Amino acid sequence: MKKRTLTLLLSAALCVGMLAGCGSSNSGTADTPSPSSNPGSSAPVQESKPATLSGTVVTNGSTSMEKVMGSLIEAFKEVQPNIQVQYTGSGSGAGITSAQDGTADIGLASRDLKDTETGVTQITVAKDGIAIIINPENPVADLSVEQIAKLATSEITNWSEVGGNDGQVVFMGREGGSGTRDGFESITGTKDACKYQNEYTSTGEVIAAVASNPNAIGYASLSAVDETVKAVTVGGVAPTEETVLDGSYAVQRNFNFITSEGTPLSDAAQAFVEFATSTDASDLIAGAGAVPVAK
Repeated sequence: MKKRTLTLLLSAALCVGMLAGCGSSNSGTADTPSPSSNPGSSAPVQESKPATLSGTVVTNGSTSMEKVMGSLIEAFKEVQPNIQVQYTGSGSGAGITSAQDGTADIGLASRDLKDTETGVTQITVAKDGIAIIINPENPVADLSVEQIAKLATSEITNWSEVGGNDGQVVFMGREGGSGTRDGFESITGTKDACKYQNEYTSTGEVIAAVASNPNAIGYASLSAVDETVKAVTVGGVAPTEETVLDGSYAVQRNFNFITSEGTPLSDAAQAFVEFATSTDASDLIAGAGAVPVAK
């Protein structure tokens, strides 16, 4: 009888222990707060968007970059409406100097820095490809930079001298102050030496004039060339976006932002640089007649 009673007591104790253990486990689960209900939880928190920037960014320099800058500034205004970007076209040399002396946040240069231009860094935003265009009836297919220069300065006056038909060379170009004209003359070494038959105020007018005259030659931004004219190869290299990008096409140059090495850019200026060098700006740059470098 005692033995049976002892057995019953032990069995009861065992059941109580098991129930206690189960209760402890369930209690722990119920008492553990979920991340969403616990203010002290380490659950991921969605980051807030950065605050809109404000301020003024002063840019100064190359007149050749006017269209590119106009497109970039207009589009950037939609991204950062409280930042005002100012542009002054005073020439590449003045743009570099303004970055050196701090009168501009960003200098603009349609050429690369010279060894003597120190204290600044260049950031290439785009490349400018300038096509040499002739009338489609002209059999000439390729010209060297030297031949182009001689055609422009009237050292060569007849197309027969460069493998074409017998005919007087008629050189067409842009008006004084044009960025395309400045680029062409700088690259071919013909600044202030070209003998223009006619000077036009737009690329479209140059293309139309060359298209209507079998003996005409001119230059135009690569992106504007159409089937009404023929773009010759230069030194055997065709003018394409690819050859401009890899540097094999000779009549091209860089469009550069120039910044001080010693003075950090403001947040507003840095934001504009990042926008201008991003793929978001590529279509804008192409639409302005230049070749974007961001891919």
